Amino acid sequence: MIWRILSMVIVRFRLLCWRVVYRDYRHRYSIAPSFRFNGAGISLYGDGGIELGEHSYIGEGSSIESGSGLSVKIGHHCRISHNVRIYTTTALADSDFINGPEQQSSGSVLIGDGVWIGTNVYIAPGVTLGTDSVVGANAVVTRSVPAHEIWGGVPARLLRRKNLRIPEGE
Repeated sequence: MIWRILSMVIVRFRLLCWRVVYRDYRHRYSIAPSFRFNGAGISLYGDGGIELGEHSYIGEGSSIESGSGLSVKIGHHCRISHNVRIYTTTALADSDFINGPEQQSSGSVLIGDGVWIGTNVYIAPGVTLGTDSVVGANAVVTRSVPAHEIWGGVPARLLRRKNLRIPEGE
């Protein structure tokens, strides 16, 4: 019984600590008041800009890196699941990691309004996800995704275009 109570206290303390971290993020970056941090372990870092839109959220264990002079912008009404990685800078695989210097790829990341990103997705530097697009779980996004398309896989590719139904009278 005592272990159960102690466990609950530890969990609540952990969540309280993350709330303090998230409050600091709101002061450091441009984060809409209605943006939600959905769980613990969400990391925002780097000297660049991070802008998180209204009525969007990011899931537990996700991270966003924004290098100096670069930015990550997430639009309104976006759903970003758990363990998503968004980077503006990364090493190039063809670099000589022993003798250096390491070559890097860099570019700002733009995520349009109404985008849905599944669990365990990696988004590479310089990628744009168009409005109302979907990226399936476990995808590696290395190039931009047009609006209203569903992408998935490693590397991510077009699975299909959305079947948009517009109500009568509009």
